[in-house]
Amino acid sequence: MDKTIQVTGKSELLVKPDTIRLLLYIKGIENTYEKALNQSTAAVEQLKKCFQGLGFEEGDLKTVSFGADTYYENYKENDNQWNKRFVGYKYNHNMKIEFPIDNKRLGQVVYELAHCHVNPEFNIHYTVKDQETVKNQLLSKAVMDSKTKAQILTEAIGVHLQEVVKIDYSWGSIDIVSRPMNGFLRGVACEPDAETAAYNLSIEPDDINISDKVTVIWRIE
Repeated sequence: MDKTIQVTGKSELLVKPDTIRLLLYIKGIENTYEKALNQSTAAVEQLKKCFQGLGFEEGDLKTVSFGADTYYENYKENDNQWNKRFVGYKYNHNMKIEFPIDNKRLGQVVYELAHCHVNPEFNIHYTVKDQETVKNQLLSKAVMDSKTKAQILTEAIGVHLQEVVKIDYSWGSIDIVSRPMNGFLRGVACEPDAETAAYNLSIEPDDINISDKVTVIWRIE
């Protein structure tokens, strides 16, 4: 039976964000399923017009998730027993739009959302455009860390590191995102710039700390 050594390598990177990811949430309740769908569609079309007025393309606003279903509320009967009653059909349409980091541009977008008829809730996240390159760098560092540790261990015990037998990697999702502004936003508290129809925002997101690990098994002799 071949002798092996198993070592887990770890890596960590600080990544400077270069992209703003705006997450938008439209929701409502209508008394029929058809009205819920129509209202959701109308709200999305209105949002698209708001963004197009800022120079975005129609396809820049993308759907993340959509749902429409029956909605019930709890209520208390006269005998203090809780029961449920039908309220209507609730729709949720979650979207995103991304653009390069620019506080002036962000101020224009937030101003437009605050004055848009739809008035959606939204979150501001910071991320990186080329995520695959960052993830590959992180994985490469983890593999090299595993190899370095394996070489130190084998030299210390007087054996030789041979070929790789197995690589165990989870391929889990790495969230490359910074959230300097937590919680949903609906309207803003800052003063607008009267000349540019934009809010004066000064946000400097911190570098994003990401980490990963991989386990490698080598044959030794």
